[in-house]
Amino acid sequence: MKTSEITYIGSLRTESVHLQSGNTIITDAPIDNNGKGEAFSPTDLLSTSLGCCMLTIMGIVAQRHAIDIDGTTVGITKIMESNPRRVGEIIVEFTMPKNNYTDKEKDLLLNAAHTCPVAKSLSAELIQTVVFNY
Repeated sequence: MKTSEITYIGSLRTESVHLQSGNTIITDAPIDNNGKGEAFSPTDLLSTSLGCCMLTIMGIVAQRHAIDIDGTTVGITKIMESNPRRVGEIIVEFTMPKNNYTDKEKDLLLNAAHTCPVAKSLSAELIQTVVFNY
């Protein structure tokens, strides 16, 4: 079963439809690659997917161990490389609520982040820098 369908809508933009839900995402080429930068670029989505996946897996682990991570935010910084043009590094910075996490809870959350499916699917050449602010 297909996950999504993508249509090129012109002017370096695409529209992706999530087939199960009908939700859509528009992408735009970034300004530094002939686009207008008015929406997520495909590499923005790649980078953002890493943070979303890490936080989702952390949420699963948090539910399992009764750890409160509600309100956690994640900042994503994408660093592009050239020759070939690619994402060279993604910095994922978590800001955790002030919940006095134990060392065991911190280890569980860190391990969850590093073992999410997106993190494990990306090239070993792509640097994943993960920072937790408690």
